[in-house]
Amino acid sequence: MNRGVNMKKKKNKLKKVGLKRTIITTIVLTILAVGICFCFKPIFKNLKFGLDLQGGFEVLYEAKSIDGSKMTKEKMQATYKTLSKRIDSLGVSEPEIILEGNNKIRVKLAGVKNEEEARKQLSTVATLSFRDVNDNLLMTSDILNSANAAKVSEDAKGNPAVSLSIKDKDKFYNVTNRIKDYSNNNNIIVIWLDFQEGEDSYASEQQKCGTTGSSCLSAATVSQAFASDVIIQGNFSKEEATNLVDLINSGSLPSKLTEISSKTVEASFGDNTLNKIVIAGVIGMLLIVVTLTFFYHFSGFISTICMLIYTILVFGVFWTIGGVLTLPGIAALILGIGMAVDSNVITFSRIKDELYKGKGVETACKLGTKESLSSIIDANITTLLVAIIMFIFGESSIKGYATMSIITVFVTMFTMVFLTRYLLDLFVKTKFFDSRPNLFIGVSKNDIPDVNKGETIKVEPFKKVNFISKTKFFATFSIIVIVVGAVLVGVKGFNLGVDFKSGSDIALVTSEKVNKTEIEKDLKELNLTSTEITIADEQTDILISNVLNDTELKTVKNYFKTKYNASVDIGVISNVVKQDLIKNAIYSVLLSLIGIIIYVSIRFKFSYAIGGIVALLHDVLMMFAVFAITRLEVNTMFIAAVLAIIGYSINDTIVCFDRIRENLKQYDKKLTKEKLKEIVNKSLQETFTRTIVTALTTIFCIIGLMLFGPKDIFAFDTAMLVGSIAGTYSSIFIAINIFLFFESKNLNKTPKAKKVYKDDVEEKLVKGVNC
Repeated sequence: MNRGVNMKKKKNKLKKVGLKRTIITTIVLTILAVGICFCFKPIFKNLKFGLDLQGGFEVLYEAKSIDGSKMTKEKMQATYKTLSKRIDSLGVSEPEIILEGNNKIRVKLAGVKNEEEARKQLSTVATLSFRDVNDNLLMTSDILNSANAAKVSEDAKGNPAVSLSIKDKDKFYNVTNRIKDYSNNNNIIVIWLDFQEGEDSYASEQQKCGTTGSSCLSAATVSQAFASDVIIQGNFSKEEATNLVDLINSGSLPSKLTEISSKTVEASFGDNTLNKIVIAGVIGMLLIVVTLTFFYHFSGFISTICMLIYTILVFGVFWTIGGVLTLPGIAALILGIGMAVDSNVITFSRIKDELYKGKGVETACKLGTKESLSSIIDANITTLLVAIIMFIFGESSIKGYATMSIITVFVTMFTMVFLTRYLLDLFVKTKFFDSRPNLFIGVSKNDIPDVNKGETIKVEPFKKVNFISKTKFFATFSIIVIVVGAVLVGVKGFNLGVDFKSGSDIALVTSEKVNKTEIEKDLKELNLTSTEITIADEQTDILISNVLNDTELKTVKNYFKTKYNASVDIGVISNVVKQDLIKNAIYSVLLSLIGIIIYVSIRFKFSYAIGGIVALLHDVLMMFAVFAITRLEVNTMFIAAVLAIIGYSINDTIVCFDRIRENLKQYDKKLTKEKLKEIVNKSLQETFTRTIVTALTTIFCIIGLMLFGPKDIFAFDTAMLVGSIAGTYSSIFIAINIFLFFESKNLNKTPKAKKVYKDDVEEKLVKGVNC
């Protein structure tokens, strides 16, 4: 009697403790959710946006030494510093100046208002020289004060002028003293900006001296020697005088900069792009929330909370390191969400497996989180490996994607692994879910066997499906697609973007009606040769073979703005950049594949690695084949998608391999080919639900980007979609069968007989001692 009363009291006490923990845990979760809402806005507001999200321009310069000598590290650093000073004078808040290789400098100016003036300010060498009428050098800018050598002033009539502060007054006095004695019309000091020997002369520039566009700034008659500061008088506007002052004060460039590629994005383009990608991201996340909640109920809800925290943390880390958020970066974040959710899906699948074996909720949760960790770590390491290679060899936009991918890997390990596990553990320990496994993770109580009564597993999803036998269908389908793609590549080649064939890419956005015939007439009038014209909705994309220079860029932009009232976005790639992009793309893909072979071989066995690599090659070939068939553009973002799929697809394969390895370890008898196939098929049955849910979450993100995101990354989205689908079935039907082929051959190998040497001591068998 007393015992029954005590048991009842104990139960009630446990209920009270459970209720208390439930309340505390709910409060913790509520605080997290509220914190998310409050943190998101200030962090997002303070992020630095790249030019593709707020307008501006990007230019890649090739630096050459003015005296013809080899460019050194010191000269590149000096050029960097001078450019920094000039950009400061432009008032651009978040510029990026990046040294690339031995002689290239990339400059990104987001939000710059006067692109034409900015280009001029950046590339002008700004070597100031004082010459006579016969172009003989009298003095250089060395005679000026190093700090604030020039300032905006006024001439006697009140017109804008530039005042020069003289440091070497003795030299200036001696030169002016000599010039004053020259004959009439020759007693003149001519001030030049970037005088070109053999090209410029006072005789040819005399009439234009002091006018806009002339490198001859001023020609002053010297009637007496003097040693005071001087004023450059010309027909300057206030803006021209200010720009000249900024150029002189920032110092001359130690190298000549040649523009070899550029990209211009108008502010309206950037705003529109940002709005679209935010909508795409929200829709993708909502679809993930629905999927996770549908499959995993309360655990899925916890995962969505962690997903929101994950998003905030990624933005927070990005903001902390001073990253500039670009379109590829946001695409990496959104796709990273789909991939990050995979960490939870692996864990949830393991927990469900343990429940189906008859474990209690708390035990199943503990075992499931423990057993899933190795797969999660392996999957994230391969993603990190590919992202690092992308960062090292990628150009500007791919580096942005890689940076975000690297951040998402580390944040995934924290939020989607440790935080999710912590929150689940808090709720599980309340005992509230002990009798509610369906609410907890979508497993009915009726499906959990009572092991105390001798019941065995009741639910084995896909038990009747023989995955090994389905290989032929998928392999045949892939072979047909790849062969058709290869034939089309042989006949037509790829539809290469401007990145890989040099030229210019012009994008027009206008509400006016535009047709292909009219655009062709426009290009003819501008003396431009088109290679492709695509019109979709309000956007028209024009690829031309011409590599436009500064003057041509201005002409083309003004032409289309005036005629169609259009926003104009222009990208230019020279032949030099094209060669670098192709070389780096090949390096990136090859090194990613080699890195994965090495890692999988170390973590598993070589037979696993061969299966994984064949599957990855299949995925890459499928992507190239589909792009050859559909004639979609192959550009640098397509290569980024290929690399992303290499990292993503191997994740799927590793999860399958991990389960196979685990099941093989549990089999302690002699392994035959048939038994190997049986274990492999069982492993695929056990991981198939996880594979499908992960594929769906990733595909939902991609479809959100395709339907609602900007057109600029449509080819990237398509490549990711093709790669995700190909990667999903190749992990199950191709990688596994390649592994089976090599592993079966290993089973046939008989171990080598040990050689017996004369000096070997033969052990004698003594009954009861060693036998």
